[in-house]
Amino acid sequence: MKIGYPCINRRIGCSSGRTFRLSSYSDERLEETVRENLRCLGEILRFNLKECILFFRIGSGLVPFASHPVCTAAWEETFAREFGEVGRFVHEHGMRISMHPDQFVVINAKDPDIVARSVAELRYHTALLDAMHLDETAKVQIHVGGVYGDRDAAMERFVSVYSRLDESILRRLVVENDDTRYTLADCLRIHEETGIPVLFDVFHHTVNPSGAGVAEAVEQSGATWRPDDGILMIDYSTPMPGGRKGRHAESLDNADFERFLAETAPTDMDIMLEIKDKEKSALAAIGIAHRDGRFLLPAER
Repeated sequence: MKIGYPCINRRIGCSSGRTFRLSSYSDERLEETVRENLRCLGEILRFNLKECILFFRIGSGLVPFASHPVCTAAWEETFAREFGEVGRFVHEHGMRISMHPDQFVVINAKDPDIVARSVAELRYHTALLDAMHLDETAKVQIHVGGVYGDRDAAMERFVSVYSRLDESILRRLVVENDDTRYTLADCLRIHEETGIPVLFDVFHHTVNPSGAGVAEAVEQSGATWRPDDGILMIDYSTPMPGGRKGRHAESLDNADFERFLAETAPTDMDIMLEIKDKEKSALAAIGIAHRDGRFLLPAER
């Protein structure tokens, strides 16, 4: 079991997702920005290793505008050495990486232009992980997409577009249940038709359930992952006290996390904490999980 957090480290005074205005794009500006983003990513990963945080979600903005037609920079070749160094660091220290494109990636859209832009964005994400020479346990997660007034037809469009995706995308793509439209049961149905692994979002399941309890849901999701995919990835969070429905908590609910670990034993999984204080909650979760036999510190692996 590995525990991690997404994209931003609040203790480190840099960002691996720096960007600039599209109107000011130039290849030189892009390369300058990517160089700084990669430097910061290295700092974050070194911090994580020191603190035994071995799961990290890289933000989509590492290479700004990479999937946009304006981007003419050969960023994969320019930064091949730097990407390779990141990948070697991840591999040598037994870390795991994921990515999660923004909500505008909708492969089941009715509009062909939206689908084309979504596929281009997925190509960028998978090309980035390929440039790091990471194996297919490094995943890119997406949601099913919109309902458009006809859930069955929308799911069929997802299956149809998925079947035509590049192999480089298919080896990394996973689908997760969301908090308003598609339940775990819907995602499992799509898995049956496509073989796509299902990433289980615990919080989304609590606000948009499909009948299964959390322990059963974890088991069902885990069964969709093949050996080459690595172990099941989980997104975990709890609701913001007094917040609107679907809003993530500011910090880890220690008691709830302990219950979650106890309830899901002995299923092995890697847990991404979608909690607002990022590495602070990851450190708290690791302190709790160290009492769980599924979690081992690097020296114990």
